[in-house]
Amino acid sequence: MSDVCELMIALDLRDEISEAELSELNWHLGTGPRPEHLTIVTAFPVVVLDDAGKPVIEDDPRPLLAGQGAAWRVGGALCSALASRADQARKGWSLMSRQEIHPDDFDEVGRLLCWLAARAHPTHVRGNGTVGIGFLRFHEAEVPDVLHVEDGQVVWPA
Repeated sequence: MSDVCELMIALDLRDEISEAELSELNWHLGTGPRPEHLTIVTAFPVVVLDDAGKPVIEDDPRPLLAGQGAAWRVGGALCSALASRADQARKGWSLMSRQEIHPDDFDEVGRLLCWLAARAHPTHVRGNGTVGIGFLRFHEAEVPDVLHVEDGQVVWPA
């Protein structure tokens, strides 16, 4: 039994993102190198065993939306892209990502999604203030659930 889900993000971002943030975002998407200093998602805790066999928590930074190629469980391909909207009437960035994600990764991915939602173009903000950010589908489900950020928190479907 696997808890793998398909995560699909399609979002336009405002043109207020710094070069350092763009660099880190590209790293998360698997389209750029890891920056020296992380500011979007700053903690990547992982439990490992020390030399005495006792569990300790270490920080293990990894890009969160960098899957590429054939999907393991959800079918299709995994990919991510960030495109400039500089030559369009609505400036900013267009982001798309399709990834496989396990519920154990919801916290870290959720921090990235909340950061993205805070920079989303107003067309993604609903009347009640929630930000539509994409979709989440359990790998055996036929229909995805809408994924949104409300009051700075991702509302993960049950």
